[in-house]
Amino acid sequence: MSDVSASLGEFDFAGDDSVVPFQVEGLDVRGRAVQIGPMLDTILERHKYPLPVARLLSEAIVLTVLLGTSLKFDGKLIVQTQGDGPVDLLVADFSTPENVRAYARFDEERLAEYVAAGKSEPQDLLGKGILAFTIDQGAYMQRYQGIVPLDGSSLQQIAMVYFRQSEQIPTAVRLSAAELIDRDAEGKPRHRWRAGGLIAQFLPEAPERMRQADLPGGDGDDEGHQLEEDDHWTEARSLVETIDLDELTDPTVGAERLLYRLFHERGVRVYEAHKVFDRCSCSRDKIIGVLHGLSDDEIAESIEDGIIAVDCEFCSTNYRFTAEEVNVLRSQPQD
Repeated sequence: MSDVSASLGEFDFAGDDSVVPFQVEGLDVRGRAVQIGPMLDTILERHKYPLPVARLLSEAIVLTVLLGTSLKFDGKLIVQTQGDGPVDLLVADFSTPENVRAYARFDEERLAEYVAAGKSEPQDLLGKGILAFTIDQGAYMQRYQGIVPLDGSSLQQIAMVYFRQSEQIPTAVRLSAAELIDRDAEGKPRHRWRAGGLIAQFLPEAPERMRQADLPGGDGDDEGHQLEEDDHWTEARSLVETIDLDELTDPTVGAERLLYRLFHERGVRVYEAHKVFDRCSCSRDKIIGVLHGLSDDEIAESIEDGIIAVDCEFCSTNYRFTAEEVNVLRSQPQD
């Protein structure tokens, strides 16, 4: 545990792709901040997403990372949008303790029409639909799912609606993504993506201030209700709203420096950073499990030139099986 006001000789900055938990005791606020860089480039480059889609998926990744790193059990958090806009599906999931993957599906022609018409904001691209938060604790535990409508608001605004309606917890969220153009060591132009975000939640410990839980299995407790209009929360929320979106992606700012700018007068404390990685959960064994579940007709329809090819939508890994291999695998009992 480190105080953000410590000297540089005593304090290690987390850097990119690391979530920084923090607490502002003077305001009864806890939260997390993150800047994502190299990991984001890897995810986006894999699918060559158009700029508006890349920016939108980047925000979804930041939101998923901020929430997923709060889980205190082995499991998965899935953030998914389904809408009638040209980007009809976003999926980002976080598998504890550190693995992230994400995917966007979009209609290329509709997207081009929207961009040409100047409708490239996140709320335009998503359209009307739903945003779902799913917590999966494994095969022997019941899933938790919270759903809020996509109503023409930004992903940031919809996330705050979710916490207000589903969790009844005062929450402030800031999300940002930016395309950066700079030069490498040889002076050649270089394209990079950066994204950042912060979530702050009002979680007072005093019983008379009525403490409230975070996401199920998250940082908070599981009982109580909370007053939205508390002086401390009003101050904290106002401070979070002063964040310039460029600060969230600026590599010279960093999560700790941003937190100090916001809360130093109240005594902000940061904790050990939580590194996150671009790691897909797909595997050959999992694909074999899917093949076991298909009917003979479905298997026959999937064979092309004697091969069944399966691509992972998230990481683009290609799994190939010969027809003979599939027949042998399907004849063997599953573990």
